[in-house]
Amino acid sequence: MTLEVVVIAAIRIAGSLPVLRWPFLGGLLAIVVDLSDLLLIEVLDLGGIPDYQSFDKWLDQVYLATFLVVALRWSDPARLIAIVLYAVRLVGFVAFEATGERMVLLAVPNVFEFWFLLVAAVGDHRVARWSRTWLIVAVGAVAALKVLHEWALHGARLFDRIGALEALELLWRSLTGD
Repeated sequence: MTLEVVVIAAIRIAGSLPVLRWPFLGGLLAIVVDLSDLLLIEVLDLGGIPDYQSFDKWLDQVYLATFLVVALRWSDPARLIAIVLYAVRLVGFVAFEATGERMVLLAVPNVFEFWFLLVAAVGDHRVARWSRTWLIVAVGAVAALKVLHEWALHGARLFDRIGALEALELLWRSLTGD
């Protein structure tokens, strides 16, 4: 285990904890911190990360577990949907670890993450009043968004050829017109 693994793991774990106090903002922070490891890998030179995809998926389990802890406090149907989506993601994680195949992550996307953010944003008490049709539409919408996200990451691998610093520079140029 390299020092880089330890530093990034500590940052990722610490970034997962605010969700326990502030579900929506903490959830957004956890996801931003999850993405930050790509930047940290570029700027740190502390021994590298031997198997980034596996390392990342193991650390994802930390923030997903904090999401689950919060979701277990929700009322149904938000809680039940969260539990099912968490279980599906856990199956996907185990399948990925068993095969090492990134396409598994596309086949079993992390819809739980987007469902959590949706419910945290609107409140489980509001979700409890949604009709069955509206629940199906909401889950379908977050699933479609997550499948698109997973496809970009693991199917098309759009970001495999670009570093985080380069992506930030391109974003800055597009926002400022420079």
